[in-house]
Amino acid sequence: MPRHKFTVGQEVSFLPSAMDFNVPRGTYRIVRQLPLEAGGFQYRVKNVSDGHERIIRESQLAAGASPWTPPPAAKARR
Repeated sequence: MPRHKFTVGQEVSFLPSAMDFNVPRGTYRIVRQLPLEAGGFQYRVKNVSDGHERIIRESQLAAGASPWTPPPAAKARR
């Protein structure tokens, strides 16, 4: 029986396809494992930068944090 490759709480990198031009790149955290479907496993993930949650196929994820992270917000000068 097939098993999920990633566990809840694990940080992963998103590997976008050509159709995913509007999905932010970067590091995501696994929130929930979803059941096996025709296209394979899916996960509910949360972007660690903006907190937005989405569902992504297992084939679009890689173990470990993304090498690219957004720059920190600039602090306002006083």
